[in-house]
Amino acid sequence: MAKKKFYAVAAGNRTGIFQTWPECETQVKGVAGARYKSFDSREEAEKWLADGGVYEKKPKTVKTAADAVTPEHKSISGKLLVYTDGSSLNNPGPGGWAVVILESDGPNELFGAFRKTTNNRMELLACIKALEAVKENGLEALLHTDSSYVVNGIEKGWAKSWRKRGWRKSDGNEALNSDLWARLLDLVEKVPVSFKWVKGHAGNEYNERCDQLAVAAAKDHPSAIDEGYERA
Repeated sequence: MAKKKFYAVAAGNRTGIFQTWPECETQVKGVAGARYKSFDSREEAEKWLADGGVYEKKPKTVKTAADAVTPEHKSISGKLLVYTDGSSLNNPGPGGWAVVILESDGPNELFGAFRKTTNNRMELLACIKALEAVKENGLEALLHTDSSYVVNGIEKGWAKSWRKRGWRKSDGNEALNSDLWARLLDLVEKVPVSFKWVKGHAGNEYNERCDQLAVAAAKDHPSAIDEGYERA
């Protein structure tokens, strides 16, 4: 049986403590500036709200290897922990991508959006943006995503096979999103990284944060053009 969680919402449609993720998600999804956090006990959740519901660290820019992360942070799996997510409203429709990089001095958040795109393209672009941000860090990255499309494409070698066949699948049909797969494969071959699938909307704090950022960006009337999608 999964351990019970308590979700504290300090800024959202409604504030307070909620006992399930769907209840919490209703209060924060798509809300710009939403602040929420999961806890193992109600007492911890109440204390966080009483203390103002602020995150321990403010987001900061990605540091280079010269800035060196602390030994304590390196000890977390020995890797730099990265979370990504992508979203497309109505798919296809306005879409957003988001990245959370857990640095030694707090989470670094990156996000962006396009006026029309697809969910899979935003999942791919989030991974690309993440690896571009950490490629000079000097640490191996453990990249978390809830996209089976991305994880299987990399870990099972599908994307490399598509590229070898001129971006054709084994059945001869065109492999979609070849422009983004090409960029991601190029980065994976240069940046030390492993991919880990995580279940979406299952209480993972940083996966949920990425989802919230990506959805909010997509809802913020983006005007940027995803040329790879609209040209196709």
